[in-house]
Amino acid sequence: MTADQSELSEIIKSSARELGFDLVGIAAATTPLGFHPFLSWIEKGFAADMSWMERRKDAYQHPAGVLPDCRSVIMVAVNYHHHASQDLSADSSFSLSPRIARYALGHQDYHAVLRGRLRSIVRTIKQFRPDAASRAVVDTAPLLERDFARQAGIGWFGKNTMLISRNIGSWFFLGAVLTSEQLSYDEAHNSQHCGTCTRCLDACPTDAFPEPYVLDAGRCISYLTIERRTEHIPPDLRSGLGSWLFGCDICQEVCPWNRFAPGECIPEFAVNQSHQSLSLNDLLQMTESTFNERFTGTPLERTGRDAIIRNAAIVAGNSGRTDLLTALQQLLQDDSELIREAAYWAIQEIHTNKNRSQ
Repeated sequence: MTADQSELSEIIKSSARELGFDLVGIAAATTPLGFHPFLSWIEKGFAADMSWMERRKDAYQHPAGVLPDCRSVIMVAVNYHHHASQDLSADSSFSLSPRIARYALGHQDYHAVLRGRLRSIVRTIKQFRPDAASRAVVDTAPLLERDFARQAGIGWFGKNTMLISRNIGSWFFLGAVLTSEQLSYDEAHNSQHCGTCTRCLDACPTDAFPEPYVLDAGRCISYLTIERRTEHIPPDLRSGLGSWLFGCDICQEVCPWNRFAPGECIPEFAVNQSHQSLSLNDLLQMTESTFNERFTGTPLERTGRDAIIRNAAIVAGNSGRTDLLTALQQLLQDDSELIREAAYWAIQEIHTNKNRSQ
């Protein structure tokens, strides 16, 4: 089959939309504009202990670091916001389920879902260009996806560092297909639409934004509850976690652009109702086997049992709930030192709060 450069680009975009992607654009494979700011961000220590970024920093300089001879980057975005997630996430009451970031409320891990659909785009390219090399990328390769999404016209960087679309807000996943094929490129989204708004910066309970457009990952609740899996969460940041068990949505919840977020998403990202029945007491008593039974195949599997129970203990400490003391005291005998320390801290917090209220 034959198609010229422009026709193939339109075929790819049409295929992406048929696969359920809400937005699609194509950018040239060049050194991303954000590469040098990215290096500066790492040098300032804002990547915390995510050492893989430092180790792979040279690969971020060009998509050829992921796919040799890469000439084009196809960027897609898919909404994960669902109207049911509004009710699940909006209530910060400790008496209800601990809070889970909206992106993790679905039935399946987005990496697998997006990768499968992106590989369909790879097959489309192969159909028209048998000799082209292409690779699907979701979140784990050394590629500055946000930069290429901006170059592909999908959106702009908000002050909370999230990519924002005028059409669907910021509740979306990004995926990419790198290809050696020359395609037609979209106009970059070079304008900003945040104006003087600072709601996202003002709302962050751990002050994770040292300035607009800059995130200190070491203070971010999402980093602390997900990426920091084998280390203690610094005591001075624990109260800021509030009731967040996994991730955080605060800076997106307050963003005015998210009023445009769709109310429906693909079935794989629809709210998993079992998350509604999660209770702190159940979490604190979760064994390795019950953790695997409950979370295998979901985003929460990623952190492992120890980090999730550590997070649950901190949420329990923040709650001040004395009915959780028995479960916390049992965790003082847990095999994980990470969990034992968090449980001890939580017990002290609950007793302190109880004494203050008397």
